[in-house]
Amino acid sequence: MPQPPDEIDAVAVRTWCSLALEALGRERAAIDAINVYPVADGDTGTNLYLTVESAAAAVEAVFAAHETGSTAPAPADAVRAMAHGALIGARGNSGTILAQLLRGMAAVLSASGDARHLRTALTEAAAAARLAVAHPVEGTVLTVATAAAEAAGATDRSAGLTDVASAAYEGARAALAATPGQLEVLGRAGVVDAGGQGLVAVLGALLEAVGGRPQEHAVRPAPDVLPLTGDCADAGEGNGPAFEVIYLLEARDEAVAKLRSRLDALGDSLVVVGGDGLWNVHVHVDDAGAAVEAGVEAGRPYRIRITHFAADRGSAHREPVQRAVVVVVPGDGLSGLCAEAGATTVLARPGEPPASGELVDAIRRAHAREVVLLPNDAQLRHTAAAAAEQARAEGIRVALVPTRAAVQGIAALAVHEPGRSFDEDVVAMTSAAGATRYAELAVAERQSWTMAGICQAGDILGLIDGDVAVIGEDVPGTARTVLDRMLSAGGELVTLVLGEDVPDTLADELSAHVREGYLAVDTVVYRGGHQAAPLLIGVE
Repeated sequence: MPQPPDEIDAVAVRTWCSLALEALGRERAAIDAINVYPVADGDTGTNLYLTVESAAAAVEAVFAAHETGSTAPAPADAVRAMAHGALIGARGNSGTILAQLLRGMAAVLSASGDARHLRTALTEAAAAARLAVAHPVEGTVLTVATAAAEAAGATDRSAGLTDVASAAYEGARAALAATPGQLEVLGRAGVVDAGGQGLVAVLGALLEAVGGRPQEHAVRPAPDVLPLTGDCADAGEGNGPAFEVIYLLEARDEAVAKLRSRLDALGDSLVVVGGDGLWNVHVHVDDAGAAVEAGVEAGRPYRIRITHFAADRGSAHREPVQRAVVVVVPGDGLSGLCAEAGATTVLARPGEPPASGELVDAIRRAHAREVVLLPNDAQLRHTAAAAAEQARAEGIRVALVPTRAAVQGIAALAVHEPGRSFDEDVVAMTSAAGATRYAELAVAERQSWTMAGICQAGDILGLIDGDVAVIGEDVPGTARTVLDRMLSAGGELVTLVLGEDVPDTLADELSAHVREGYLAVDTVVYRGGHQAAPLLIGVE
């Protein structure tokens, strides 16, 4: 029988991530089912799984970089990759806290992975996680993490690595079992804390990775729906904010301190984790746009995910809503706009289109039996089709409306009506999108031949329905020409989506141009925020 390792090396980190992913994969649905706090949205198991999946992928990337060498990666490289992967891939409240726990552990284990350092790592991790949460609550994953650290710290100084890991695991299990008596919403629902349950699985994987044998344990199933009232409902999912907002943020420490204060005033369930210029921000708010704007003021937010919670959150076990819309948007401004209309959004960063896995994740986050998917980009048609097919295999009815631009998605979302039958709704949304011509302005990067002639670097290009139709010298003149071309075939409504660096005066000028030349045509203007194109145009 092989001897237990004396230290957590790179191979042990890799094994830990793999075993944790397997454990969360087995328990994902059961953890989702007992998720009643802070919001009963039934996705804690899924969020933890996706967070660890990102951590495991980052560790695998480190090993792949060493494939040609004769030695394994340095332990410090592996634990730092694990923490970074969890940070950039963290999902939901519990996933964000888990990312901070792993980051806190990595800060210590990068120096050494022996038993003494593991004790310290667990203590530092629990403390860091509490600091990351604006208003810590007992009976949650924070309580479980603290109990694990205290149990590990109480081991004899001569205890080996396996003994310390085993103590942390058993301490976490005992704390988890006590959570229903600490948090009223858990006691009334008859379940343990979902995030704490996930942490127990992760610590069990750590114990197994260093040579121990975690005890078999089953997730306590959720009982039938129990209505929440009074303080219990207010403390959890009953009447909370309408949106969950998550984004990565590149910002300085002093800017993040101000961001915490602003977001804390906007909503609840605030968790900000990270450091060294990169942060993961999670908050529940009623004003999703304001939460994103706060991030823009602090630094550069990206990978923005906005989820609209179901209106019927007053039960301890959230049932899926009947229908939802998932929209891919090119800028953070449209993320807020679409979220306020009830859609779940996926941000397409310039030059980084979302993968099918991101779209599947968004479909799952929508928590609906029926989903309308709006990719808003012709280049995403195959990616969106693959995501729709995977979601259908999971029992979700998905209709893919082949929108090719954000303005077509806006038009489709405007006529969305959940009260109609699914087929009728999809037909109406498809018709609205198809009746919308789309255009965008772009800056030529180099001399090249186009359908409108030869352009030079720096020229303003007007693309209509995907093809270059106008070559101009400035944005206002090119935009006016594009509008005239599009409106020559008729139209009732012009939609303008302005990029973050475009002044409001352009919208005023173009609106006046439409009013003067096309009396029966209305104009609406939206701020798209950080997007690749300075101006998007739609004509319905």
